[in-house]
Amino acid sequence: MVTSRWTAATARTASPRRRGAVLERAILEAALEQLSTVGWNGLTMEGVAARAQTGKAAVYRRWPSKEDLVADALKAGLPSLTEAPDFGSVREDLLELCRRVREAMFSQPGFALRSVLYECDAAQAERFHAVILGGVVEPTLHLLREVIHRGMERGEVRPDAANAYVFDAIPAMMMYRSKVCASEWSDGDLEEMIDQLMVPLLRREAV
Repeated sequence: MVTSRWTAATARTASPRRRGAVLERAILEAALEQLSTVGWNGLTMEGVAARAQTGKAAVYRRWPSKEDLVADALKAGLPSLTEAPDFGSVREDLLELCRRVREAMFSQPGFALRSVLYECDAAQAERFHAVILGGVVEPTLHLLREVIHRGMERGEVRPDAANAYVFDAIPAMMMYRSKVCASEWSDGDLEEMIDQLMVPLLRREAV
């Protein structure tokens, strides 16, 4: 009787056996969860395995190092920034784009990425350079270019505004305020940045 009760309880609490893509997804999600809660320094392969309810060997078979696992977790989890807003005004477009970037920064993968950026040393951070560029920086810059070029076509933006310094202004400000000042971006903060920095910077002079 005791044996049968123990068997029944085990059957109820044991997680179903997962394989292939299902197990890999669970491990990647566990890595992101660990990064966003305990950070890069606190993340261990053993902790990820426990969170994913699998064996440590299953993690190491797929990812031989912590760096490999985190790189793939970030690539799989970072929100996609693929479509530029189009409200007919460069101000409104930039404001909406900033809101989307903020949402990405404060998503679970965003917190995971920030823990990597803040806690890794230079050698470790180099491992994630391509992930950060391809998953965050380049998509953001691509959409900024699209918004600004569209504003130029409408006559809102001066012709020489399409340069690297202008494109870098928003990502640089958002990362600086978040990382150095430990400050979040409210809607009011975003509006002030657009109205006091970007709109004057982009504005076409009256003729």
